[in-house]
Amino acid sequence: MNQRPCKKCLLSEISSKDYHEIVENGLNNLKAKDLTDDTNRLKRLSICKECDKLNTGTCFACGCYVEIRAALKSGKCPEHKWN
Repeated sequence: MNQRPCKKCLLSEISSKDYHEIVENGLNNLKAKDLTDDTNRLKRLSICKECDKLNTGTCFACGCYVEIRAALKSGKCPEHKWN
C-alpha cells in the first residue's frame, strides 16, 4: 500500500487497490466466531446497496466500511434497516 489510511484520510486520496486492501485486511483480522453467515452478510449488503447513505463502500450515517460491519454477527445498521 502506498499510503497508510487514517481517520483524516479521504477516500479520494487513496487508490481503489488500497481501499480494497483496507477492507480485505479488516475482514481477515476478524475472528471466525465473530462473523455472521454468508447469507446474512449478503442480505445486509443488498440492503446497503439500496440505501442513500452508502458512499463508495462507506456509510454516511456512521462512517464504517459497510462490508466489514455487514460481516460481523454483532454488526448493526445505524439506520435500523437490518433485522
